[in-house]
Amino acid sequence: MARSLLQKRLSACIQILGPIRSFYRWKGKEEEAEEWLCLIKTTQELYPELEAVILEQHPYETPEIVALPVVRGSRGYLEWVRQEVDIRGKLG
Repeated sequence: MARSLLQKRLSACIQILGPIRSFYRWKGKEEEAEEWLCLIKTTQELYPELEAVILEQHPYETPEIVALPVVRGSRGYLEWVRQEVDIRGKLG
């Protein structure tokens, strides 16, 4: 999935952390699973398309997909992210 997101220019960088242990309740039952956490850097404009690709490719019925606001970041890094995903000219 990570390579697919990069190839589609939906993300500038993806970091994969894990394995991690997740404890959660699913359909009324306590569960425990070994999972991998993906930190995906993209832009707000591309989020809907990125989410659609993840939902299509992820094996879970309801994968955890959350977007966190970037309150601050180095100008150079944020510009690099924008340039990497804007190759397609969609961001204006």
